[in-house]
Amino acid sequence: MKVSRWVTLAAIGLVAAILVAGGALIRSGSAPAAHKAGYTVALVGDTAGFNDNGFNKNQLKGLNEAAAKLHITALPESSHSGSDYGPNVNTAIRKGANLVIAAGYLLGPTLKTYSKKFPNVDFAITDDTYKDIGGGKNTQGITYATQEGGCLVGVLAAKMSQKLGGHAIGAVGGIKIPSVDSYIAGYKYCAAKAVPGMKTIVQYSNDFSAEDKCQTVAQNEIGQGAKVLFQVAGGCGLGALKAADAAHLWGIGVDADEYGVAKDILTSATKKTDVGVYDTIAAAAGGHFAGGSDSLFNLKNNGVGVGRISPSVPKSWITLMNSYKAKIIAGTLKPPSKL
Repeated sequence: MKVSRWVTLAAIGLVAAILVAGGALIRSGSAPAAHKAGYTVALVGDTAGFNDNGFNKNQLKGLNEAAAKLHITALPESSHSGSDYGPNVNTAIRKGANLVIAAGYLLGPTLKTYSKKFPNVDFAITDDTYKDIGGGKNTQGITYATQEGGCLVGVLAAKMSQKLGGHAIGAVGGIKIPSVDSYIAGYKYCAAKAVPGMKTIVQYSNDFSAEDKCQTVAQNEIGQGAKVLFQVAGGCGLGALKAADAAHLWGIGVDADEYGVAKDILTSATKKTDVGVYDTIAAAAGGHFAGGSDSLFNLKNNGVGVGRISPSVPKSWITLMNSYKAKIIAGTLKPPSKL
């Protein structure tokens, strides 16, 4: 029986729409060209800048990859302070952006204002929900179950601290916002499960850029007995990793694989913000913007995970960590997302 070419194309389009709506990772080397000619996407960075070690930098990577593969026009707008958010979003819209993506939670109030003011422009935000930026059909959240990756590195941190004769691990947060606390909540929860009685010391630098601030926080936590430090503070957190290195202790990176940042990096809790940005653009440029919903990237769809693991980590610890991963994917272990 002959099948109409148009029916076949419609079926392909339906499958693509279902994949996007389900939060699947659709990025591939053979991604189709954008369906909308002249489609323009702006990415407004947060104050850590596009030269941070992962969070903003990887989102810019996703934007640039979309420009190369999907032939969209990319408009990266860098922010140096919170006062730049509004002007940058306004500039993006004035330049003809069809989709404006905000690089983080701190831009939420700005996008809420503009999403209501410009209903014909689509808006998305990393690490926040569509409801928090207006709740309309022109808003989408790009969310990550970072408590799951935090859980996995928490298992390794607890085991290493125990090996070193310690009873505590540390978490150096940047600004106390949900996307920071979700990492730490999973880290703390699973560390205590892996080694009962393991204490997690949590402090904040109130900054995502200044390394010296995180270095000071890290030194305080080391003074309180932390043998492993998990940095959840972007560029600022590099100071925490260096402080751990100077004390001949272990550090854990965040967002990107930070294995080479300091000498003794245990591993990193990764968040694939490049994939989140790319997939959002690919769907929107193809006519399937998931407005009025949130996409979720987690362990099950490989949106969060663990980076390179130090060869100093025994295989038995990795086996233990992977057992936690299997339980999370199966739904029998649910690390909390809030402290």
